[in-house]
Amino acid sequence: MDSESEMDSTEQLALGSTDTLANGNKIDQEAAKRLAKRLYYLDGFKRSDVARHMGKNNDFSKMVAEEYLRFFDFTGLSLDHALRAFLKEFALMGETQERERVLIHFSHRYHQCNPDTISAEDGIHTLTCAIMLLNTDLHGHNIGKRMSCSDFITNLEGLNDGKDFPKDLLKVLYSSIKNEKLQWTINEEELRKSLSELADERTNPSLKTMKRISSGSNPFLDIMQDPTAATYKHGFLVRKVHADSDGKKTPRGRRGWKTFYGVLKGMILYLQKDAYKSDKQLSEEDLKNAISIHHSLAVRASDYGKKPNVFYLKTADWRVFLLQAPSSDLMQSWITRINLVSAMFSAPPFPAAIGSQKKFSRPLLPTAVTRLSLEEQIKAHDARLKAMTTDLAEHHSFPPDKKAKGKELEEYKQKEEYLEFEEMRFCTYVSLLRAKLKAGTDDLDKFDAALFDTAENEGNGLKKSHSSPSLNLEQPVVAIRIKRNTSERRNNRHPASAKHKL
Repeated sequence: MDSESEMDSTEQLALGSTDTLANGNKIDQEAAKRLAKRLYYLDGFKRSDVARHMGKNNDFSKMVAEEYLRFFDFTGLSLDHALRAFLKEFALMGETQERERVLIHFSHRYHQCNPDTISAEDGIHTLTCAIMLLNTDLHGHNIGKRMSCSDFITNLEGLNDGKDFPKDLLKVLYSSIKNEKLQWTINEEELRKSLSELADERTNPSLKTMKRISSGSNPFLDIMQDPTAATYKHGFLVRKVHADSDGKKTPRGRRGWKTFYGVLKGMILYLQKDAYKSDKQLSEEDLKNAISIHHSLAVRASDYGKKPNVFYLKTADWRVFLLQAPSSDLMQSWITRINLVSAMFSAPPFPAAIGSQKKFSRPLLPTAVTRLSLEEQIKAHDARLKAMTTDLAEHHSFPPDKKAKGKELEEYKQKEEYLEFEEMRFCTYVSLLRAKLKAGTDDLDKFDAALFDTAENEGNGLKKSHSSPSLNLEQPVVAIRIKRNTSERRNNRHPASAKHKL
């Protein structure tokens, strides 16, 4: 059955519009009830269809969500049990904002069923998001050090309408998630269909061949391998793994240089051992070596003197790779392409549901492709740049006390490094996207040429330094910080940058 064939005009309007339906004549309560009932009983719908009908930013979708939640009675259930029951009935898919709206509807319904459990509805929503991120932290593979129960409690201090959540409640929730991870009800075939937000399987049958590169237990953070994605660059690269997730130093046995044929396809940099063929099926080893470049930054390794034409690639989970290109021009081209693709397609970060002034935690960065236009993407990145600049200035205004303990100093430095890196990343993104908008071409070779013409003719475009932050002479250099082993420090004594050491 076609899931849209039996919908009336009001139901179909909710699917393709984000406009607010303020006109009472357009709001149809009965249509919302019918659609909600069909969604709940999966009458003509798949589990992966449900969230998108509840997550739109219009009045009809809000009514559908309210009617859908009426099928759930959470009375007497703990928040984690209610959330598990909710997530078993459908797949929480879609863009960040859509998932956020669905969880708001869940929180509202839970508060209706249990008005005396947690007084504030906002507190329930905060705790709901905290549970989901805790699930990722405890059961994912790319978050680094696992959160302890005391960390979980500390991170949520003051977030219950200005008060603390009961410690006993948080301990129970922590134990529940630690002992049994949240399950997303969706099978592999549905997942392949649902995560393709840029194309419709009905008009592009090749999407059935999609594979997933797992990044953990949370489907929001998995890498989607799309065989129909555009190829932005390919050529030989020599790779060295320098740091694992969260910047942890890679063990010596895995740090050696290896030669690959790099293919930047979509949001993934594939590193293949065999010769490149556009129709070649990727091996399991190729998929294992693949690097997702969402929210990443490529920077010329000006401090690395053992090999020429080397650049750093720092990923969203703070892994660091050293990559060597055959020539200086090719190195610069790789840096530009990686940063441009990341700037164009990286989706907005997840809301910081867990966090407080007492403990810093980096936000989760989704692998999903943004659906914003180029102009909207520029505005979004520019807003993040301004926020990072403001946060960094505020951070520097309140340095730790001279008598502060080592842990407090370390957390201060971690947040400082994060804010400096994010400021540099978004500055690079904004500069590149503005240059692309000005160039008015989708031909990246022509864009490269226009971009670098300004090395000789300043004022006619973008300076070469904007695509490679370590070359930027207009602001203090904030380079990717890495920790070198003893032999590298002994053989490479380079002066630090004007403000920040590498």
